[in-house]
Amino acid sequence: MINFELTEEQKMVRDMVRDFASKEIQPHIAENDEKGVYDAALPGKMADLGLLGGPIPEKYGGAGLDYISWGLTCDELEYVDTSARTIVSVHVGLIALTVLSWGNDEQKQRFVVPMARGEKLGCFGLTEPGSGSDVAGMQSTAVRKDGGYVLNGEKMWISLADLAHVALYFAYTDREKKARGISAFLVERGTPGFSSASIHGKMGVRAGNTGSVALMDCPVPPENLLGQEGEGFTIAMFALDQGRYGVAAGAAGAIRACLDLSVNYANERMAFGQRIGEFQLVKHMIADMAASAEVARLLYYQAGWLKNKGLPSSRETSLAKWYNTMAAEKAARDAVQVHGSYGYSNEYPVERIYRNVRGSTILEGTNEVHTMIQSDFALGYRQQRPTRCTLPAVEGY
Repeated sequence: MINFELTEEQKMVRDMVRDFASKEIQPHIAENDEKGVYDAALPGKMADLGLLGGPIPEKYGGAGLDYISWGLTCDELEYVDTSARTIVSVHVGLIALTVLSWGNDEQKQRFVVPMARGEKLGCFGLTEPGSGSDVAGMQSTAVRKDGGYVLNGEKMWISLADLAHVALYFAYTDREKKARGISAFLVERGTPGFSSASIHGKMGVRAGNTGSVALMDCPVPPENLLGQEGEGFTIAMFALDQGRYGVAAGAAGAIRACLDLSVNYANERMAFGQRIGEFQLVKHMIADMAASAEVARLLYYQAGWLKNKGLPSSRETSLAKWYNTMAAEKAARDAVQVHGSYGYSNEYPVERIYRNVRGSTILEGTNEVHTMIQSDFALGYRQQRPTRCTLPAVEGY
């Protein structure tokens, strides 16, 4: 049975991250967002608290926390700003947990250990200029040469593109096999032919680093192949499961932020001789936010509980990401409405939250993709099947 009461350790993690976010992120986030700059020192500060290795076992340099604690970390970070949560969900979820599950012992030592300690950052190279949801439409290639591989291609909309020391990069080793011909590689910055560039003019997450990663005749040794040739698509789907969990938990934090900000404003703003919180239509919006906050929290708790048990959780993780990001977008839209003209300006955080959460309905699988996933599960067209690699169960759960 799922116990909805947090353990003392989980409460400690939540409170620690909440305190960190309020002291290290909150004072600077409005200015960083307005200027479109990211705080390059932030990952190091997160590493000092163990946030970049939360669910990674201690023997691989991590904190050995359970997955609900990791979800609480993402929740508290996005309560302040999406850009902070992105660092954790991408670095830990998409990269470190994936290499932990699919890598051999040598790869775990070379990549997981320094990533868990925050000595190296990772980014996830799947989306391309001409292919997003259509993963099999990618153009990147990996050609065998001199006992290794030569990679060519470009990835777009890559979080941490300019900060990452290593990219989990997906490319075709056999295009005739379509999705079964995609392979996964760990490509290190500094390798000849590796380059990255920032993307400017984003609608949201302006305080986060997003960019492109290009490989031009980039030599990659055979020991940097993750898994086996042809397993890239399966590895990518596994990684997205973990990344989606961080996005889902983060969206719950965004909803809470909208609720708290709206309640405070509604109790202070006066109109027609009374607080606007006393008007029925404002009450309706506040009630929706309060309900969404509870549902979003329970959905990511459920997915985290399954991960703690080492059980398949693709359906539940997709459901949490799908619902929570839609609910976060509505909560932010309503929060702007509650704030009126002030909500339309950057004088209040709800304007930034609205811009930020819009992106969450697109990344890690668009909400249209998740609609199809959930309908296929309900219709029986899709079943949860564990891959040959799964997340390790957490002791005590």
